[in-house]
Amino acid sequence: MSKTVKIRKGANINLVGIAECKTVQADLPKTFAIKPTEFHGIVPKMMLKEGAEVKVGTPIFHDKKNEHIKYVSPTAGVITEIVRGAKRKILEIRIQTASNQESEIIAKVDVNSIDRAKALEFLMNAGLWCFIKKRPYDIVADPMETPKAIFISGFDSAPLGVSYDYLLEGQEQNVQTGIDLVAKLTKGKVHFNINAGDSSFLSKLKNVEINRFDGPHPAGNVGIQIHHLDPINKGEVVWVINPQSVAIIGRLVNTGVSDFSKKIALVGSEVKEPCYINTWAGAAVSSIINGHVKDGDNRIIDGNVLSGTQVSSENYIGYTSTSVSVIPEGREPQFMGWIAPNFHKFSLSHSYFSWLMPGKKYSLNTNANGEDRAFVMSGQYEDLLPMDVYPVHLIKSIITNDIEKMETLGIYEVAPEDFALCEFACTSKTQVQEIIRKGLDTAIEELG
Repeated sequence: MSKTVKIRKGANINLVGIAECKTVQADLPKTFAIKPTEFHGIVPKMMLKEGAEVKVGTPIFHDKKNEHIKYVSPTAGVITEIVRGAKRKILEIRIQTASNQESEIIAKVDVNSIDRAKALEFLMNAGLWCFIKKRPYDIVADPMETPKAIFISGFDSAPLGVSYDYLLEGQEQNVQTGIDLVAKLTKGKVHFNINAGDSSFLSKLKNVEINRFDGPHPAGNVGIQIHHLDPINKGEVVWVINPQSVAIIGRLVNTGVSDFSKKIALVGSEVKEPCYINTWAGAAVSSIINGHVKDGDNRIIDGNVLSGTQVSSENYIGYTSTSVSVIPEGREPQFMGWIAPNFHKFSLSHSYFSWLMPGKKYSLNTNANGEDRAFVMSGQYEDLLPMDVYPVHLIKSIITNDIEKMETLGIYEVAPEDFALCEFACTSKTQVQEIIRKGLDTAIEELG
């Protein structure tokens, strides 16, 4: 039965630079890259070498723990470089783009008659399994497990968040087909969660349970939605996938042709005209931002400003990216600091007079406004995390590597993005998301 959930904890950060509902076509990048580091929890094993020619959808590497989970090329061309880090860890596989974008042809499947085993095989062979993550641990899902439910968050509550109904405009049939296939993967429910006021086509999807969430960020985080609808207990598994990935799956089912084209939002105060860009998974960042960004010392973020990854124009966007954000760097301390009136600064408390202007939009930079400090009990996290967990106690248990307390305090339910707002507000300037990721990795080793 559908539910409406009111989220009371959290906060919205209104920033300058939200994308207008208009779309610009990006040029085909000269190079693409697939980044194994984006798919947390896998160990890549190369199937091709440098110099190999590939089509769109050609398998490049597979998971060493499960050779059936393949990762494929987002473009046609030639593998020019395998970038490795410490201990020869594979960081990127770079591909020089061919002028002729030939795609692999995948045998079509009938979503009405296909069973779970065939659906799993289809997704793994086509290189689309990477879109499905599992909770607990926020890692690539294990096809050998059966989830009790699948969750899809149909709205983005983060600062400068995308509009999914516009992002998926023209993809309505593909979204529905993707849902019909994904539904084969569980005996439980497929929860599709939308904003309380949403009346778009997303609210009319079939074969899912539509739930509505009303409240501030992080209401759009799928982890928060799982917590309020069907919490994860020890031994249980939930799978999650974002709507755009569902559309890519549905498009392959409907056409039988590998296609990693997508629409993303280019947002932020340093973007000349924030808009949506037609591009491809794994595309070069330069192909997206060139000509669209103001001159100056800027930070480019693959994702949203709270939980995205810092990149440069020479880097590449991820497979699941829905936005690229550009904001000013904040390298210099402000004169007089917090003593100044600071009408231009956002505060979650009443530290600045800006709290008297609730509708104001802000152009914030990356300045942390202070150095690392002692980790103190301030009560900030509890006001911003709408979960029945003790966030500070959980973080301290991770820092002290107390596995038993981590388990008791809710490590199964959380993901780094759920703590992004806490990190933004933290008086101690603690890198909370990094700590949560470390805790999850430790839990996988000890408890998984």
